[in-house]
Amino acid sequence: MPINITMPALSPTMEEGNLSKWLVKEGDKVSPGDVIAEIETDKATMEVEAVDEGTVAKLVVPAGTEGVKVNALIAVLAAEGEDAGAAAKSGGDAAPAKAEAKQDKAPISPPVGEMSTKSTEGGAVPPSSQRETPPSGLPAISPTKGEISQSPEGRTFASPLARRIAKEAGVDVSAVTGTGPHGRVVRADVDAAIAGGGAQAAPAAKAPAGVPAAAPAAPVKAMSDDQVLKLFEQGSYDLVPHDNMRKTIARRLVEAKTTIPHFYLTLDCELDALLALRTQINAAAPVKKTDKGEAPAYKLSVNDMVIKAMAMALKAVPDANASWTESAMVKHRHADVGVAVSIPGGLITPIIRKADEKTLSTISNEMKDLASRARSRKLKPEEYQGGTTAVSNLGMFGIKDFAAVINPPHATILAVGAGEERAVVKNGEIRIATVMSVTLSTDHRAVDGALGAELLVAFKRLIENPMGMLV
Repeated sequence: MPINITMPALSPTMEEGNLSKWLVKEGDKVSPGDVIAEIETDKATMEVEAVDEGTVAKLVVPAGTEGVKVNALIAVLAAEGEDAGAAAKSGGDAAPAKAEAKQDKAPISPPVGEMSTKSTEGGAVPPSSQRETPPSGLPAISPTKGEISQSPEGRTFASPLARRIAKEAGVDVSAVTGTGPHGRVVRADVDAAIAGGGAQAAPAAKAPAGVPAAAPAAPVKAMSDDQVLKLFEQGSYDLVPHDNMRKTIARRLVEAKTTIPHFYLTLDCELDALLALRTQINAAAPVKKTDKGEAPAYKLSVNDMVIKAMAMALKAVPDANASWTESAMVKHRHADVGVAVSIPGGLITPIIRKADEKTLSTISNEMKDLASRARSRKLKPEEYQGGTTAVSNLGMFGIKDFAAVINPPHATILAVGAGEERAVVKNGEIRIATVMSVTLSTDHRAVDGALGAELLVAFKRLIENPMGMLV
């Protein structure tokens, strides 16, 4: 039986990817574990392995294709003993699985680095009429999203995102034909209804007698590309198409700033004791042999010590080491600190796992390795997904202070400014000290003001008394 190979979801946030390169051609035999393609996600270029044995009957999506949706058909395998030509014809006619443009929850995806495979019997995703129907009165389970939704008579099933977009556009969601699992209305259906004008606007509720009806608020719409370009003189600009990384960064930043109630706390930390300790530790580093000769086994940076201090502060204030979900507070047992790394065209946040338990030298060497592989887009998803907090340091650019945007699912992010000499007052006397300003951005749903202040004070205590990070 022919086997469909679909675009895998290589991370929970991946919605589409670029098929950079095929490493096999039609007629090649493949076995489980063989690397058959390179796929560019929003964060990295990853090698993808086959999970089935067979002959490549057809490459449906050419190499270099951009914006291939997750679960879309990209190739067909002929099983052992099966005619490749017949498999190509059968598999090639199968409709690719249709992915929701923006999912409200992470899709259930195959293990990272593996291609998802489905039988071509009935297409890549069977129509709802062929799916197993639960007994009457039991909730219906969506096989593609893993969500459970009740199905009372007359109710229109729609994703929360689709309902919100329909409401904002004045579209009656019950008049939209759903193409998702079990007829569920997804964002693509609402977008199509808006574009085609085929769905009638939901009738407005009538105001009680004697009460004037409020005028409906006009939806605020962003300027279209054409409207923006008309503001500039023709020939005075170049258009650089967004890549997947830039699109993902833009989407997540909008999501973070519009759905997370941020508040900000700022403290000044004196660095002189930390700088002195850093010099002593680096001077005591043992020498090791490398391909380029002898080199110190480690070389600590101020940022390495900031990571350690933030991790230990979270362990000292465990209620702040949390993530918000609608149903429960996620209290983390370890302090996993993400560190913002600038890479060409965007930003990525590799994570130092269990940073509270690691030595400064381990954190330093691990951070150098992660940053190097981040810039070459060689990080694995598990190396930049998750985490319990993050650190963003712009001090090397001379930035005094700034406020960073929280990176979900984190509840906090620490923005670190430059260490600079300032006049400070001690015991009624003015003296010079090296001072660094830090700003904690906090999700008020998970961390209240007093708790955020307690966390930042714990961080300041460790920075100004750095010997505490060695014991």
